[in-house]
Amino acid sequence: MLLYPAIDLRDGSAVRLVQGDFARSTVFNDDPVAQARAFAAEGAGALHVVDLDGALEGRPVHAPLVATIAASFPGPVQLGGGLRSRPAIETAIATGAQRIVVGTAVVEDAELLRWAIGRLGDRLVVSIDAREGKVATHGWTQITDTAAVDLAGDLVRTGVRHLLYTDIGRDGTLGGPNLHALKRLAQAAPPLKLIASGGVSSLGDLRALAGLKLPNLTGVIVGRALYEGRFTVAEALTALRDAA
Repeated sequence: MLLYPAIDLRDGSAVRLVQGDFARSTVFNDDPVAQARAFAAEGAGALHVVDLDGALEGRPVHAPLVATIAASFPGPVQLGGGLRSRPAIETAIATGAQRIVVGTAVVEDAELLRWAIGRLGDRLVVSIDAREGKVATHGWTQITDTAAVDLAGDLVRTGVRHLLYTDIGRDGTLGGPNLHALKRLAQAAPPLKLIASGGVSSLGDLRALAGLKLPNLTGVIVGRALYEGRFTVAEALTALRDAA
């Protein structure tokens, strides 16, 4: 299972939110490029970057900063946040990010999804952000009536192959990942390769994720726990490897 340390960008800094609430934002590093380099030095092989300001505005805001991060990090970078149009996705591609994460656009614009699948192929990651099992959109500010498992099943039929699942209620809370929801998604859409996000607080949480033995659970995003020093990147990599 691949470890993705998270860098969430807001006002040019690396921050973490609590349950997707922009009013509950903590700045952990005012130099996101230095943070990316630090994660790399600790052994991280991949990076997850979110343009939070872009998620709010519906367009990329920090593209130049993301490009610098991508150029500074030796491994693959996946980027999300505000990618709701063809120009926005093209801007994201131009940053050098290897994988492009789209979310809101999938729920609202089937034509855009078809185009993105054709344009990106295996580089496309669809993000399902959910609160109490229901899909959230527009930077997590709007909750739809669509169940996350239903959307996952629909995505399989479109040709999407990578899914990022975030439980908003646990994101940034250090309350542990939603193992039950991940199992349901894995069973509902087995062709999809899943990346888990939200709630990881300890090495035990990472071991629990790896211990699910879900063949299509291929990655986990970790943010606040790393920033607060609850464990290191090296310790996380060891825990995932040993529990696999």
